[in-house]
Amino acid sequence: MRDDRARLEDILSAIDSIARYAEDGRPAFDRDELVQTWMIYHLTLIGEAAARLSSALRDSHPEVPWPGVIGMRNILAHGYFAIDLEAVWATLERQVPALRRQIEVILRPGGPTSVSEPLRAYQLALR
Repeated sequence: MRDDRARLEDILSAIDSIARYAEDGRPAFDRDELVQTWMIYHLTLIGEAAARLSSALRDSHPEVPWPGVIGMRNILAHGYFAIDLEAVWATLERQVPALRRQIEVILRPGGPTSVSEPLRAYQLALR
């Protein structure tokens, strides 16, 4: 079973995948349906990983807009032909970089709170 740390790393991996094509800018996004699909897919992965995080982790990090991240996934996964590409690009440009920073802080050793109690115990055992 995947733990919170693995799911947070999944989020970072999806963000890295997004970044590879987001750096080409909005014109590349607008003209290429495959890039749009790539971005939507990885935003969906981010939301899915966030939804599967423990409630303890989400509750201990209210600075992360978990409901919005998960809600975006639901819209993208079930909105089909109603996906607003303006909203997708705005998310890619504004929210995804902020989310990266927030996840990196959570994962940082000695960060504000541990990722999970089992992980904390494991980290303590390694010292």
